[in-house]
Amino acid sequence: METSIFIAKLLGLAYTVIGLGMLLNGKYYKKQFDAMMKEAGVWYLGGVMALLVGYLIVSAHNVWEGSWVVLITIIGWMALLKGLLLLLFPAWFMDWSAGLFKKSKTMSTWGIFALVLGLVFVYFGFIA
Repeated sequence: METSIFIAKLLGLAYTVIGLGMLLNGKYYKKQFDAMMKEAGVWYLGGVMALLVGYLIVSAHNVWEGSWVVLITIIGWMALLKGLLLLLFPAWFMDWSAGLFKKSKTMSTWGIFALVLGLVFVYFGFIA
């Protein structure tokens, strides 16, 4: 459980801050995303980081039980998959990602999603 709490603290802080940033500065995040779409090196680095973080989470926390800790495992597997897709099929993944973030309203939607997920992890990591 110590590993779950530690990872929940990390994910909670990251998702909460990112979610708030997307909600408070949606235009800035959209502008940065548009700029990032033109930089293949950023996508490559993001793929490597997602692959490594996903692998670290999955190897340290591959827990499939009916509680909140399964969220950590799912995020780990999603990060691992994202890293693989970014490194193996970069053009396809970049096009797919662009479709997700195309509208400015979508940035708010993703911001709310990240904030809620972050607050769940903050609760279980710091409070519960």
